[in-house]
Amino acid sequence: MSYQPIENYGIIGDLNTVALVGLNGSIDFMCFPNFDSPSIFAALLDDEKGGSFELCPLFKERKTKQLYLPDTNVLLTRFLSPEGVAEITDFMPVEELYNGKELIRRVTTIRGEVRFQMKCQPRFNYGQSAHTVEQVSEKEVLFTSDEDEKTVLRLISTVPLQVDGADVWADFTLHPTQTADFLLEHVEKEPVGDRDFEAFITQSLFETVNYWKNWIAQSIYRGRWQDMVNRSALVLKLLTSHKYGSIVAAPTFSLPESIGAGRNFDYRYTWIRDASFSVYALIRLGYTKEAGAFMHWVERLCQDIKGQNRLGIMYSIDGHRQLEEKTLEHLEGYRQSAPVRIGNDAYGQLQLDIYGELLDSVYLYDKYGDPISFDFWKDLENQINWLSDHWQQPDEGIWEVRGGRKHFLYSRLLCWVAFDRALKIAESRSFPHNEKWRVERDKIFNSIFTDFWDEEKQAFMQYPGAQTVDASTLLMPLVRFISPKDPKWLSTLDRIEKELVSDSLVYRYLPDMAAPDGFVSHEGTFSMCSFWYVECLSRSGQLEKARFYFEKMLGYANHLGLYAEQLGFQGEHLGNFPQAFTHLGLISAAYNLDKQLNDSRNKDVNNH
Repeated sequence: MSYQPIENYGIIGDLNTVALVGLNGSIDFMCFPNFDSPSIFAALLDDEKGGSFELCPLFKERKTKQLYLPDTNVLLTRFLSPEGVAEITDFMPVEELYNGKELIRRVTTIRGEVRFQMKCQPRFNYGQSAHTVEQVSEKEVLFTSDEDEKTVLRLISTVPLQVDGADVWADFTLHPTQTADFLLEHVEKEPVGDRDFEAFITQSLFETVNYWKNWIAQSIYRGRWQDMVNRSALVLKLLTSHKYGSIVAAPTFSLPESIGAGRNFDYRYTWIRDASFSVYALIRLGYTKEAGAFMHWVERLCQDIKGQNRLGIMYSIDGHRQLEEKTLEHLEGYRQSAPVRIGNDAYGQLQLDIYGELLDSVYLYDKYGDPISFDFWKDLENQINWLSDHWQQPDEGIWEVRGGRKHFLYSRLLCWVAFDRALKIAESRSFPHNEKWRVERDKIFNSIFTDFWDEEKQAFMQYPGAQTVDASTLLMPLVRFISPKDPKWLSTLDRIEKELVSDSLVYRYLPDMAAPDGFVSHEGTFSMCSFWYVECLSRSGQLEKARFYFEKMLGYANHLGLYAEQLGFQGEHLGNFPQAFTHLGLISAAYNLDKQLNDSRNKDVNNH
């Protein structure tokens, strides 16, 4: 097989991990049993050595379609041919219902007499460990890895299975309405055993569908683009760990931001920034339970770091900070885009903005969810006191540049947010707090208007003395630092449009003129920044333009409404997939634009 476009995949998950299912019916990526566990399928990163779980009809010619069952994360892949029509239903029973750790594939013939082939080719420990296969019965096999942990997977089916070396395959024919089922599970679970296997799969499917339908029904969003907002919410939920409450930035590692250029990183961790933004989006839709689970994770995390100087920028899903970066030399990378990296050395960076994102999410949760505990407040107070002594340092910034620290505007802006929201929480709850915070907040406010404003360019620049603006500056009005109609903001927005906007798409910054990031690559546009841009346009009153650009951005989603991190020059998806940041940006832009359109319509009605 050759590599499919990144956008050719759908995602299913159980709130522990996810699987990526291609339009061709192959599962080409899955870490198991958790998001940050080693992969068992990674053909997306090496089509020969990575491992896959293929299932498809043997049609001479075919068209394929993919769709989700409405309001769920249950995926249907359809194969349409003159010879017949076949369908695969892929899902993972969620942790809350079934204790997770199962992947279920049901294949059905809709029309015609269809011959199918299944190949299950796990490759344990990122394809580094060999394994043995034991045939337990005609329809059950065990895969046992040779690694120290001895991961064992059980594959059960309703059709006979054949062992071929390290792999298992099946060749079978189904008549109209006939089905075949495959269950891959972690062997620590009790086997399905003598129960009616087919009835068990049907019941699992029914309960999983109902779980997702009930979950999405709790959303309070009833505005325009509801399907896309709901799909983005379902993605954010899939990236949430039920066990820990943490939220990963993306479920994949080392999908390239630029083909063949080396910008390939592991996003299967919890960035304080990305997770806090996810919490804003979930709170906006009414999901305070998920926001609360993340707050409890942070609260436990703060217990862990009481003795340390500062908050880390990122953690594993269970709250550990050591995420040492390694290169998997044996994998060629997606479309030969080596290196394939696991772990992420950015964990050691200083990124001062994380305090602002975290405090803003705590402020919103305290306001719209449950009041935070006094003990949690004391932990946060220690962090803000640390920040009050250190906010003037240069750092690596939101884009995690590996080319040296700078005094980035975005970091400075979010330090202002941290002090501002800490003061708001303290005042609303009458918590005792350090009066120095107000002084530091106002110092930062003045510093941004004096040190970062370029009179000649009439814009707030990426850092003092920089020759370029930065798309992260789009957050200035969104975090309520400056009015979206302030003349200085509007001229900055105009400069961002001139330098960084290509039609509706937005680049992060101009790498040639900005802080070098240590990589030679021609990167695509950042989809999250494009949604920030839409929100800035709508808040500034440019509603028609905002709506047009938002609709254009929706047109770049894949066939299921999913987005990677970036878009290439031909609209191809690049970077890890799907990306929480892009989906939460979509939710925020849709929410705000819908509200502004309603407000303008009401004004028009009242004027008549």
